[in-house]
This record gives sequence, C-alpha cells and structure tokens, in this order.
Amino acid sequence: MTTKLPVVEEHTSSLRSDGSRNYVHPADVQGRFTRLRYIIFAVLIAIYVLLPFVKIGGHPAVFMDIVNRRFYLFGAVFNAQDFWLMFFLLSGVGLTLLIVTAIKGRLWCGYACPHTVFLEGVFRRIERAIEGPRAQRLRRNAAGFSFDKLWRKTLKHAIYIVLALLLSHVFISYFVSLPSLVDMVQRSPAEHPTAFTWVIVMSGILWFNFAWFREQLCLIICPYGRLQSAMTDRDTMVIGYDESRGEPRGKASDPSNGDCIDCKRCVVVCPTGIDIRNGLQMECIGCAACVDACDEIMSKVDRPQGLVRYDSLNGLEGKPKRMGRPRLFFYGGIATLWLIGAAFAFTQSAEFEANVLRHEGAPFAVVDGQVRNSVRVHLVNKTSERQAFVVTPETETGIEYVIPQTRVELDSLGSTYLPILAVLPVSEMKPGIKLKMTIAMEGREDGKGTRVVEAPFVGPGQ
Repeated sequence: MTTKLPVVEEHTSSLRSDGSRNYVHPADVQGRFTRLRYIIFAVLIAIYVLLPFVKIGGHPAVFMDIVNRRFYLFGAVFNAQDFWLMFFLLSGVGLTLLIVTAIKGRLWCGYACPHTVFLEGVFRRIERAIEGPRAQRLRRNAAGFSFDKLWRKTLKHAIYIVLALLLSHVFISYFVSLPSLVDMVQRSPAEHPTAFTWVIVMSGILWFNFAWFREQLCLIICPYGRLQSAMTDRDTMVIGYDESRGEPRGKASDPSNGDCIDCKRCVVVCPTGIDIRNGLQMECIGCAACVDACDEIMSKVDRPQGLVRYDSLNGLEGKPKRMGRPRLFFYGGIATLWLIGAAFAFTQSAEFEANVLRHEGAPFAVVDGQVRNSVRVHLVNKTSERQAFVVTPETETGIEYVIPQTRVELDSLGSTYLPILAVLPVSEMKPGIKLKMTIAMEGREDGKGTRVVEAPFVGPGQ
C-alpha cells in the first residue's frame, strides 16, 4: 500500500523566513564534475579504510603510537623527540591549501574535505536509496506518523550508526594498530576503557553530524569559508553565474529573455541550499553540482553550456584574467622558504639519540683520592631496523671509564640506559674538564651514524 504524501512548499535555503532551520535535501544530479567527485570520493575512502592494512618495513604505513610515543609515516620512523617536525608537516598542508585556494578556489571543500567526502559520497547516497528522490523526501518529512515513514527512518539511522561505528574504529586503528584493535573488539570494554570511550564518543559525533548537523558544519563551525575572502581575489577560480548571458530570466521560447529559464535546478541540487545566481557566497563549497545541473538544462533547451561555470569574477564579467599577481608571488616566496626549512630540518634529523644523564643524588664522590662521576647514557634507535651501537670513551683528559657494556643492540625505536662510571684522580682535577664518549652505529661510516656526547666532569671545588 502506497502512503499518500502531502504537497509541500519547497524551501531551498537552509533558513526559513522566520529564522528556523530548513533541512536541505539536495536533489540528485548527473554530469562530468559529479562523476569526477564520486571517483575522488571512492579513492579517498578506500585510502582511509585500507591504509591501516598496509605495512612498510614491518610497521603500519601510518601509525601514531601515542602510548609508546612512536610515529610511523610511510616508512619513516619518529619518536617523541622528533615531534617538532610536525610543525613542517602541518604548516605544509596549510600552505598548500592556501596556494590552491588562491588559484583554484574551494576545490578542497567540494572534492577532498572528509566532511564532504562522507556526507555526499556515503550518507546522502544511503538516504536517497532508502527515502527516495528529493520531492518524496520533502513530502514524507512533512507527513504525519506512518509505518512507511517509521521503517525508512529506522533503517536509515541504523545504517548510519553502523557506519559511524565502523569509521570511528578505523580512526582508532591509526593510534592502536589494526591487530590491537581486533584484539580489543574481541575483549570486554572494561579491559580497554579509554579506547572504548573514544570509539563511543566519536561514533556519536559522527552520527550526529551526518544524520542531522550536515551542512551546518560548513556554515557555522568551519572557518574556511569565512577565510576565503582573504585568500582569494578577482582572478581566483570560483563557481559563478554569467549574469550578462542569463538575464533577464524567463521562458526559453521568448527571444527577449536571457539563457536562464529560472528552473531553479541549480538551487535544488546545492548541498548548502544557496542560489548561485546571487553571486559568490560564503556558503558555496565549490562542488560544481550547480554547474552539472545547469549544463543539463541548457542541453535540453538547446542553449550553450557554461551559464554557470568555473571561472574567475573577472572572467564572468568579460574582463582579462591574470595568472601572475602579487599574492601568488608572495605565497610562492613563503613556499620557497618553507621548502628550504623543511629540507634542512628533515636532513638534520638524527638516526639515533644519545644523551648523558646524571644519577639522582650527589653529583660526585671522592673515594681513595679519586673523584667518581656516575652517569647514564640514554640511547634511542630512531631507525626502522634493529641496530647495534658501540660506545668508545675518549681518554685524552686522563679520565678512566668503567662501562659494563660497550656494545648494545636496539630494536626500531628501542631505548636503553647505559650506566657509566668515570674516575679521575683528585690531583688531576681542573676547571672545564669533560667526560666524552663516541657512540657509533655499527657498520655505518657516514657522519649520521656517529655522535659524540659529553658532559662536565664535576668534583671538589666546582
């Protein structure tokens, strides 16, 4: 039995005239940009889901081991002392986004933002499959309680919850590793309360966002739309309406009208509920749904495509477009400095750490006319492979060393403390004397495989 649905007035904006929220239900659309978006969505989702399964050098390709303070990134291994390098990674992402936005506008929002990828590529596709096309969804939402409405909503949200749980589990696997995650799932939540809490909280946030909040995240929370005015200019590529060609709007049969037939197809497909014909707006995410929708209509009425298109504001007004402009030269200069700084930082990153630490208590002791300094060498292997290290003391200063273990092997990112006793006769004490040791990776001849560590030798009168 088919449920009779009411006829409702279609609101396109995300706000009604009284200021209350209007839930945006974008219509489905076909076209070249939509197909490209879904291909990109599929690739990005596949990378997100499958990356925890990929191993490089025996470790996950991307693994942020917070517990052990170890970080694996596509074969490179970092420990807590390398965390400062994250500055270059994060700033590089931000700088790339800045340059792309200045040239190509908000392509990130429309094609690669995780919120857009999952909302448009997964959750709204499920909604369309269960609740039908836009017109049916609007009428069904406006209708009263019915079994048809109940089972569709229940099924939709049940799938949403399952997907939210799956996505949060995948995210957690980047921090605990996939084998550990599988082991946790098979055990009681009481055995790993922290991870369990994170999964539940994240799942709730994801369900809330993709089931209800949706485009409001872009309109209210995300600052990127508000920053675009500072990152773009009149030569930046945007999605715009060719007003000179489209106006005045009206029926295609009237030769006095422009090409826009005022079908509002570009409006009903917009995921943020804006009318692109009103000009560039903060809410536009550059998804090109309106471009595909308008091109489809133009083909049907035998008019040229491109009434709504990717172009610059100058291009839409028929003015010359510039590629070389001051802000791009400025951004290019910043990018050059970043590349120099990042290259220097990563090349200077040592393959192992070695630091001299003193034991707690008295800094020295005098026994039988000899000054004794008891220290520890903290040694960390920062490579992705097991390494052997050799400790060689330098005795030019007359200091004698007692080292129980001069050769030590460490696993990848393994660490140890080597106790060392340094002894010097009281009669040979002098200001500025230092204990010094050379620590070398076995089998390495280059400079990165050797480090000299030193510390002041303390004694009476110092």
